Amino acid sequence: MNRAGELILIPVSHKSPRIAQLIESCQGQSLPAHYLGYFECFNREQFYEAHDVLEELWLSDRHGPNYAYYKGLIQLAGAFVHLQKHSLKYPRLRPSSALFKLARTNLQKYPSIHEQLNIAEVLLLIEVWLGKLELNGFVTNPLATDAPPKLELGGDS
Repeated sequence: MNRAGELILIPVSHKSPRIAQLIESCQGQSLPAHYLGYFECFNREQFYEAHDVLEELWLSDRHGPNYAYYKGLIQLAGAFVHLQKHSLKYPRLRPSSALFKLARTNLQKYPSIHEQLNIAEVLLLIEVWLGKLELNGFVTNPLATDAPPKLELGGDS
């Protein structure tokens, strides 16, 4: 719903049939399907898809209270996209760091629990991954040796 209380319909997805099916499976729950789909994709290490899925919800909330929140989650997934696509020929560790910092800036505007996500834990996760990048002088990709994180919903908003 928008600020006037009018229901806004968001298409299931303009994305691949596989992602559209994932979003469809998240319909009918207490949180928006695109939001839940983000976490499904993120936890499957489908970071680009996580970014893509949440982008539709983010764009529909341009002036809403969750605009920066969704943007921060998209940036978080984007940071991991850069880590996944990093190569010696196309280094992406510094862009990943920049996205982690942007995500931190956007997410720290929200209370420690928001939309059932523990923001304090996500901010700690960001600091850990930033530390890994900086510790190695942006030479070593921490995703090459460390398991990617998982994001769990569960807190009250």
